[in-house]
Amino acid sequence: MTRTILANARLILPDTVTTGALIIENGVITAIEPGEIVPTGAEDLQGDFLAPGMVELHTDNLERHLRPRPGVDWPHANAILAHDAELAGCGITTVFDAMRVGSIPNNGPDKDYEKYARALAHELAALREKDVLRISHLLHLRAEVCSETLLAELDEFGPEDRVGIISLMDHTPGQRQFRDISKLAQYVQGKYKLSDEEFARHVARLRDLRARFGDQHEAAAVEIAHRLGAVLASHDDTTAEHVVTSAGHGVRLAEFPTTPEAAAACHAHGIMVMMGAPNLMRGGSHSGNVSAAELARAGHLDILSSDYVPSALLAGALILARIWDDLPRAIATVTRNPAKAAGLADRGRIAPGLRADLIRFSMMGETPVMRGTWVRGQRV
Repeated sequence: MTRTILANARLILPDTVTTGALIIENGVITAIEPGEIVPTGAEDLQGDFLAPGMVELHTDNLERHLRPRPGVDWPHANAILAHDAELAGCGITTVFDAMRVGSIPNNGPDKDYEKYARALAHELAALREKDVLRISHLLHLRAEVCSETLLAELDEFGPEDRVGIISLMDHTPGQRQFRDISKLAQYVQGKYKLSDEEFARHVARLRDLRARFGDQHEAAAVEIAHRLGAVLASHDDTTAEHVVTSAGHGVRLAEFPTTPEAAAACHAHGIMVMMGAPNLMRGGSHSGNVSAAELARAGHLDILSSDYVPSALLAGALILARIWDDLPRAIATVTRNPAKAAGLADRGRIAPGLRADLIRFSMMGETPVMRGTWVRGQRV
């Protein structure tokens, strides 16, 4: 038996913050002891906060390590290990690694949309088998309905792949995230260095793909998600009608709704709303959509995602704590609520019987400083 005691911590429990100690045995929390006493052999956390390890449902961070520059394909094992270490250092103990399925074969300057998810998932599984990853990794397949190869790529995944989430992505220009095509132009032309003519061809290609394949791909992705037992997520819902469609598909999680109307409709249909922590950090959406803070104040924000900046997750939760004047509620948006949305009942809270996935942090003014991360009771 391995036994660890983390003492003299400000424990962020589901409904309160209290000073005490955690008793951990064989990777599981077995007891919570109130008070400032530091038993012999315990680690003194010196009054720092101790919270559940964070659960990340949607992050582009692995892709950033794989493709650190346009046209640069980094060695995949190195990229996965660096991604894993970065998340552990930011206090994320469970991640659903987002991988795009659905490709657009072409020889144009925007040819980054090649197939990659199946091979990368195999490489991730191999590293998991070698026990070299610090944190828990599951799969989030981002199903691009506006593509040519979605169905063939989805069919390559089975129950053994630990696909936890399938999200329905529709990046057709002129709607959802990129209703304002000028924002899409700013993003795509900046990333791929496209001329105006090349960008116009890119837009035309995507609209043609949506017209030819979109409805078929969406229906098939929904069926495959149910077959794999994956949580189904919508992406960039903009109108109440979008949400009605999502609810009809059995969607349980709405990623980044773009308007207050859509977020309110999600709550009316019992769909949890996730927004980006970078949106909170920046004070608004980089795409010109609704701000996360506005949804938080309206009571329509349930989950945060680090999206493209892992360190934003804890910092974003603490912004919510200031908005709501409620630290446990805010921490739940990066722990308990995402765990619940993903169907993970064994983590996300500090409570006896749950996994000892934990983070220690202190505060430097309004900035959190990570001091330690534990996964199954082992410091990583």
